[in-house]
Amino acid sequence: MHKKINKVGFIGLGDQGGPMAEAIGERGFELHVWARRPASLAAVEKVPHQVHESVADLAGSVELLALCLRDDADVRDVLDDQGLLANIAPGTIIVNHGTGDPVEADRIAAHIARAGGVYLDAPVSGGSPGARTRTLTTFVSGAPDVCEAARAVFETFSDTVKLMGPVGAGQFTKLFNNALTITNMKNVEDVLGLARQVGLHIPALIDVVSTSSGGSAALRALGHDISPELAEHLHTLMQKDMHHFADAVRARGGNPEQLLERGISGALGLVEAAQLVAASRDTTESGAR
Repeated sequence: MHKKINKVGFIGLGDQGGPMAEAIGERGFELHVWARRPASLAAVEKVPHQVHESVADLAGSVELLALCLRDDADVRDVLDDQGLLANIAPGTIIVNHGTGDPVEADRIAAHIARAGGVYLDAPVSGGSPGARTRTLTTFVSGAPDVCEAARAVFETFSDTVKLMGPVGAGQFTKLFNNALTITNMKNVEDVLGLARQVGLHIPALIDVVSTSSGGSAALRALGHDISPELAEHLHTLMQKDMHHFADAVRARGGNPEQLLERGISGALGLVEAAQLVAASRDTTESGAR
């Protein structure tokens, strides 16, 4: 049984990771952070925290170290090239909150175990809006007792924390969640495009359908949270996630090709759809003046 966690490290203070780290500090955990860019530290300026000059220095100072990075390659870089594993104390819990390959999660877990640490994959859903409102969903996988030890940390930024099974199950769950979201986004893009063709008022359509049977998280996000600028960033992540999903399904003997094609199409259409919604709202606001 793992002891109660007090000292928590965080690496990856981006649009989602920054609010997550802030939430951890708000709840009274002793927060330790490292960032490649000093500007990223603004994310935790409102809560007590200790800044470390290197990953290696941070690694030996905490009982749980959370990583919220772009992909598995970034996790490997922090673990090995930045000296994290060479400097952790025995039993340190290392958590991957990013989205990656379930097979690679197994490899990372074994790699961390050889260094004396313990690994959890715990990807999150809800994006930066969910992180800011502390309403993320966290899909945890790993040893049950370790998951329970880390639960109090996850609950600082989540309203749902679910143990999905052994290492890799959390990544599988997140990939299936993302596949649904991204393919649903293609539905939204198609419907809004047709709505424009027939002259429907796009903002009003989004608002009323969001509270009706046709509503979805994809529609709400595109209608309210995804600006054209954010879409430029998101569509590349969505493509990455769809390819991770397809690779993971193929590795288990499944056929993801139809969903992959639709998901990639949804990712590629995101910027144009976000521009359509933004332009419709701008037109509405100009007409009201």
